[in-house]
Amino acid sequence: MAGHSKWANIQHRKGKQDAARSKLFSKLAKEITVAAKMGDPDPEKNPRLRLAVKAAKAQSMPKDVIDRAIKKSQGGDAADYTEIRYEGYGPNGIAIIVEAMTDNINRTASNVRSYFTKSGGNLGQTGSVSHGFDRVGEITYPAEAADADTVMMAALEAGADDVESDEDGHAIYCQVENLSEVSEALEAALGESTESKLIWKPQTRTEVDLETAQKLMKLIDALEDDDDVQTVTHNFDVPEDVAAQL
Repeated sequence: MAGHSKWANIQHRKGKQDAARSKLFSKLAKEITVAAKMGDPDPEKNPRLRLAVKAAKAQSMPKDVIDRAIKKSQGGDAADYTEIRYEGYGPNGIAIIVEAMTDNINRTASNVRSYFTKSGGNLGQTGSVSHGFDRVGEITYPAEAADADTVMMAALEAGADDVESDEDGHAIYCQVENLSEVSEALEAALGESTESKLIWKPQTRTEVDLETAQKLMKLIDALEDDDDVQTVTHNFDVPEDVAAQL
């Protein structure tokens, strides 16, 4: 997919997404519940909830599961979660940002620190690596949605800042505060997008060798398998020859 490293394709080949579907649903449901609890339970009146629901639908989460997560936010049994960001360096100094949602900060911090340490990396202070990333909105479309020129024109008219297109699809970037508005304008022009979300976009990427890629895979797998971790972002890229060996 445009705008991403080959990491997503490697994960797909590993069958990781299918194997972790229940865990993924759990994390998506947590975001929906928190978004609904912090704002209005109506997605049309709550931009964060609208994005969370869209992300869930993009992963084929059943409507009744989504509705149940929203309903849970209005009950007294909804857990209180703290959102926290960890920044650190993996093998070979690769920058990694971990976003978590937890009801026990001490547990989460200990686990995340352990994953980094076991991989030969280390956690840094807040801001230690995020300065190398841009916080932006990202809207993605499949390649068949339209040709690159059409997508570029639609993106510019919608108020987006940048577009990256390749044979796998289109990634459109905009300012954080404009994500909802740009997304709606694009849907009017191109139809429904695959995803619409806030991301950390690396300003530059570092290619890694086979040994480093394997160590990073193990670290990212460990982080993503943690129930408290919502997203993991990095700045490495896997060359075609290394990807083939993986």
